[in-house]
Amino acid sequence: MAVSSKNNKRTSQTTIIKVGANEMGKLPPQAQELEDSVIGALMLEKEAYATIADLLRPEVFYKDQNRVVYEAIRELASKDQPIDLMTVAEKLRSMGTLEKAGGTVYLSELTRRVASAAHLRYHAQVIAQKATARDLIALAAQIEEKGFDETQDVEELMQEAEAGIFEISQRSQKRDVTQIDPVIEEAFARMEKASKNDGSISGIPSGFHALDKITSGWQTPDLVIIAARPAMGKTAFVLSMAKNMAVDRKIPVAIFSLEMSNVQLVNRLIMNVCELEGDRIKTGKMTKEETRRLNTKINIMKGAPLYLDDTPSLSIFELRSKARKLVREHGIQLIIIDYLQLMNAQGSSFGSREQEVSIISRSLKALAKELDIPIIALSQLNRGVEARQGVEGKTPQLSDLRESGAIEQDADMVCFIHRPEYYHLYNDDKTGKDLRGLAQIIVAKHRNGATDSIWLRFRGKYAKFQNEDEAFDADELGGAQLEPQTSMSIQSSMNSLGEDLSQFQL
Repeated sequence: MAVSSKNNKRTSQTTIIKVGANEMGKLPPQAQELEDSVIGALMLEKEAYATIADLLRPEVFYKDQNRVVYEAIRELASKDQPIDLMTVAEKLRSMGTLEKAGGTVYLSELTRRVASAAHLRYHAQVIAQKATARDLIALAAQIEEKGFDETQDVEELMQEAEAGIFEISQRSQKRDVTQIDPVIEEAFARMEKASKNDGSISGIPSGFHALDKITSGWQTPDLVIIAARPAMGKTAFVLSMAKNMAVDRKIPVAIFSLEMSNVQLVNRLIMNVCELEGDRIKTGKMTKEETRRLNTKINIMKGAPLYLDDTPSLSIFELRSKARKLVREHGIQLIIIDYLQLMNAQGSSFGSREQEVSIISRSLKALAKELDIPIIALSQLNRGVEARQGVEGKTPQLSDLRESGAIEQDADMVCFIHRPEYYHLYNDDKTGKDLRGLAQIIVAKHRNGATDSIWLRFRGKYAKFQNEDEAFDADELGGAQLEPQTSMSIQSSMNSLGEDLSQFQL
């Protein structure tokens, strides 16, 4: 590869420019003899195709003739037809590719080259690995070429590179069948660990007793979707959970907020923990009681293993990279994403937003399995809820999920947040229940358990969810009001609030 003198110095120092394969005398990774052996064995051994079908695609063959022959073999297998020298030749002839495959003479030579089919699967694995290496080389060359293009946006190029590697890794990941004994041992180990926990909670407790009774805590490696219409309190709900887990129980939790900034989230958390109204946080004007409460309870938040990331328009590939680092460096046990529809899958092209959401939800499930932790993703509901009438009519359904097909399919659990009071529905005619200040959490899909619904108390002015039987302020039901607000200077512990809360930012 010729390089201009202008770039010679930079090349010798950084060695970023790779010399072309022909000039270096290098051939792409390949195993043509093994390819010949495998194709020949497939035409000789009756059960050979079933042995390697999950490993090989036509694209992995380096030799053009072998690729064409394998396509014919796969066509025969898909129709449950016998695979031998004669049937493959006839199939190639009907497909019009017999000459391209080298004719019957080449097919005969392939069968004569087979010494033994004893190591067929191992040979197929080597062929697949060589193909993966070629894919990586091609991707690297593409990224290298674009890297020298000064009009190329570097961030987009990084996204494209990560997307390409992710796609290659997804194609190449194959898991062997596992005999049941080690799986039984792992299941018993998990049961033994769960038996040592208090109560019947085997997963990560949400802090909401009635919900934990249904779920047994958030389980690994589940993808949990929590969906609601706007203003139902999705963010308040997950922040209340994060407070229960990270602040109260010191369970490491990460929140990826695509909608709010880190400071906004921490303000919400201060409202929750210190039971302060949002206006008090914004203006800093508080009563003596509120100031005392703030200075007393703010210390509870310090040192909490809660990590925030407010990257806007976060891509699934960025999330994967950051999540791995969080688990490795901070032992994160649960990830919360607010919210799914604001994510993207940059680096890939899609025909529709539904296809992109499908990739995102499937990738989130794959990430939960890889990291072996629960991932909770918030999601929006479509407007179908608004058109229905009555308490039951306003109750969300799985079909109300926006881009619902993929999300509903990939999720292990789907929960809805429903506050009848928002729709001016204050009583349940069937049960006579007073619905004021209550939120219904509906477990609409539960792959590994029962579906049900529970009630929590929602304290909107504190952006807080809590157990229904927990105490709350009398003034929330029209009781005595706090003394008139006055301008108060916050004690010195608050003067360093921004510094003290820096731990919450990644």
